[in-house]
Amino acid sequence: MSEIYSRPLVIGIDAGGTSSRAYLAEAAPGTAGGPAEVVVLGRGTGGPGNALSVGRAELTRHLTDAVAQAVPADLRGRVAAVYGGFAGAAEGLGAERGHGLALSCLADALAANGITGAAIGVGGDTEVALASAPGAPGDGLVLIAGTGAIATRLTGRRRSAVVDGHGWLLGDEGSGFWLGGRAVRAALEALDGRGPWTSLVARVAAHYLPPGAYERLGGTGRLDGAERPLPDGEARADLSEAIVTSAYEQTPARLAQLSRQAVEAADEGDAVALRLLDGAADLLVATVRALEPRPGEPLVLTGGLLGPGGPLLDRVVARLDGLALRVFPVANGGVGAAALARLLL
Repeated sequence: MSEIYSRPLVIGIDAGGTSSRAYLAEAAPGTAGGPAEVVVLGRGTGGPGNALSVGRAELTRHLTDAVAQAVPADLRGRVAAVYGGFAGAAEGLGAERGHGLALSCLADALAANGITGAAIGVGGDTEVALASAPGAPGDGLVLIAGTGAIATRLTGRRRSAVVDGHGWLLGDEGSGFWLGGRAVRAALEALDGRGPWTSLVARVAAHYLPPGAYERLGGTGRLDGAERPLPDGEARADLSEAIVTSAYEQTPARLAQLSRQAVEAADEGDAVALRLLDGAADLLVATVRALEPRPGEPLVLTGGLLGPGGPLLDRVVARLDGLALRVFPVANGGVGAAALARLLL
């Protein structure tokens, strides 16, 4: 290990809507331009890293924290290259938008950790996701579904086509935003009689209201949806109003967090939640199909809903059957970012 630490090092950063992750790796001799395996030597995490929605001070602080955790102080002088993949910072199609901010904040975060003189590159989250597939391919497809959702075709490591990624209000279909929003709608529909009763009522109430509020309005607090005494008409209206008021007062990120409740309800057999997860998978596959995939192309699946063990992974993979794609679920783009950092040398 001491021999490894005597060599130059690189940092790969994957900064998304929920968190920023930094990975320290060896700048292995002979790997520039090649697909040698990335061996992670250190990891760190920080807060959200979307270059379009996180302010300069916050983004710099989140990156500073992630780098500080990933790179021990005595190794920072050996860092030769850094590459960051940021949600909202992709190049190659349309305006760069958050690219300049991401580059500036990354440089400031490195300087705050005493890392100077390193080559720095910045791209989008889809670029580093694709590079995380075996061999770090430069051409292929990426589908990300976590807080948001986007599908991209990359050609020569640059975006050549993009589907969705339009944010919580106008798109991100099949994402955490979408699932959370549909969970709230399902709860409201159950309360006013437009839809079937669901355990999502209690879960949404617990998410948005003070402890015990649901029970005080007549609910049992059970989460399995079975043999539940329903609140009366007035209580239902009061509960709906309280949920709607709280939902509008809080940030959209709070809405996306409800996706976990939809997944848990589905795991317990709630029929409404199961339909929501199936609907999300259908939307995500439609997003991939809009890229006109070709047989044999690599498709990277990543994000909290689609990475290894993700709650939508099996559903999406099953629906992709017949397209003859080479599908690679990856936990995140940190390893791919480290592979791209090597290419800067």
